[in-house]
Amino acid sequence: MRALNDHARPGRRLRRGSVAVAAVLAAAGMLFVANAATANGTGRSPQDLAELARAQSARVATQAADVDRLRAQVDALSTQAAVVPVTGTGSAADEVASGSTAVVGPGLEVTLDDAPSDNLYRDDVSADVLVVHQQDIQAVVNALWAGGAEAVAIQDQRLITTSAIRCVGNVLRLHGQLYSPPYTVSAIGDQSAMRAALAASPAVQAYRRDATEVGLGWDLDAEDSLTLPAYSGATDLGYASLPTGVDPLTGETATPSATP
Repeated sequence: MRALNDHARPGRRLRRGSVAVAAVLAAAGMLFVANAATANGTGRSPQDLAELARAQSARVATQAADVDRLRAQVDALSTQAAVVPVTGTGSAADEVASGSTAVVGPGLEVTLDDAPSDNLYRDDVSADVLVVHQQDIQAVVNALWAGGAEAVAIQDQRLITTSAIRCVGNVLRLHGQLYSPPYTVSAIGDQSAMRAALAASPAVQAYRRDATEVGLGWDLDAEDSLTLPAYSGATDLGYASLPTGVDPLTGETATPSATP
């Protein structure tokens, strides 16, 4: 009996070893199938910058929708938890200025676009003259603010104090999303004052001259009722600095003291 037991133990070790080998082979097979699926396009990661940008833009859009949903939940819970006191017109003005609430009212829409592909001037001028640049959009936005705009949006994206207009190749990047021309800038405010500010801006007038001479797109429309959505992105400030001589508490420029 003892000899039988001694003989049986190596057999169990052999079976355990066979099970381990089978598990390793099964795992290797799964990895092979996963690699084959990846090679065929399943679960493929972005392979170039354009595809990566589109994937990033889609992710940002999804996160913005999540922010809107969570903000609505927070507002609902806050309303249930306490009675919000009346804060007066100053608080409402602050909400509009910060972009935290949607705005409806009369205003202007400015549309800028690249020159068409069959433009007659393409062989006579630089290609840079035939496309809309970052500074062109900024010039329009700055002129509208200078004209007293109460709220401004680009491609239905509400602008706030931390918004940055950036060009990536021949597309616009705003709040993590990418846009191709034509670009529409919408502003709510006094239409006459904003028109006058656009006409007084040297940068805007330079763009309009090119629009007339080489076919860049320019369209200015007055709208009786525009709806600009609330800003739905993050409001974290990554970096900021005060200009030299500005008081950090009051925002006023300090008067230099007289030299004795």
